[in-house]
Amino acid sequence: MPRFKVPEVTVERLSIYLRAIKNLEGDEILSSQELADLVGTSDGQVRKDLAYFGEFGVPGQGYRIAKLKQEIRHILGLDSTWGIAIVGIGNLGAALLTYPGFKREEFEIRAAFDRDESKIEKVWRGIKVQHVDKIPKVLSERQIKIGVITTPATSAQEVADKLAKGGVKGILNFAPVRISVPKEIRLKNVDLSMQLETLSYFLRKLT
Repeated sequence: MPRFKVPEVTVERLSIYLRAIKNLEGDEILSSQELADLVGTSDGQVRKDLAYFGEFGVPGQGYRIAKLKQEIRHILGLDSTWGIAIVGIGNLGAALLTYPGFKREEFEIRAAFDRDESKIEKVWRGIKVQHVDKIPKVLSERQIKIGVITTPATSAQEVADKLAKGGVKGILNFAPVRISVPKEIRLKNVDLSMQLETLSYFLRKLT
């Protein structure tokens, strides 16, 4: 484990590094400058980010590609499979069921939930929709550790409470509201409206 608290932005860059070298093969050595050029940062930033997790490069040369992939995957927890539940099968929830990022071997959608009786028992992309009241039981049975909330704001906190009761370790919240979770659960909010408003602010300054 890292000796110091790792900034979230560093973890995000690790994901970017992994994507950049995904299609590189062999046991060749990639210098920190070459990796930096691939992702548009500095070689110093690359070295600083990776140094949080120990020394696994070749001194004075760089990083062996195969080992670098392996190390980053391990750091990001991608050497195991994470079960996912999506709650709220509206337009966004249904779209996420087909999202390619959830079709990788590291992530597996194992359950879908809604409270709309017209959607219960229907099968979306091979996943049967169940009532939200079943969340704690199903999550426990299927070893689901990640919950994705795509419900209206008014339902988000109730859903988060059910996910917590079911034993999730992380929640990705797309609902346009802040929710509270126990301290042992990692919460990531994705506020699309806020991102668009921020973008609008910067675009306005250009006009």
